[in-house]
Amino acid sequence: MFVYEQKVPIELEIDEYEKDALHFIGYVDQLPVVASRLRFVNGDGKLERICVLKEHRNSAYGKQIIQLMEDHIRQRGFKTAILNAQVHAIGFYEKLGYIGVSEPFQDAGIPHVTMSKQL
Repeated sequence: MFVYEQKVPIELEIDEYEKDALHFIGYVDQLPVVASRLRFVNGDGKLERICVLKEHRNSAYGKQIIQLMEDHIRQRGFKTAILNAQVHAIGFYEKLGYIGVSEPFQDAGIPHVTMSKQL
């Protein structure tokens, strides 16, 4: 989604953390429709690369994969989840309990805000 839909260069999307991150994929009728990755950084669980195929947005798949990642963070004994939200998605994350903790910044030419949630 990021490479094709949002035109993020693949060399930015595939980074040095790919092999160490935990990857989550959700399927509908054997078609991958939601994906994300999770890393543990500076004592926090960091949710990354959260994406849902356009035709499956507003289906609760994004919320479900985030809850799955939060459960995994808790199981590992961590108490905080962080993520870098695209500015247009801030409302979605706020509904899930995330709070903005940074000023807007650019990542791959797209405005983002760091958000945090106590688990």
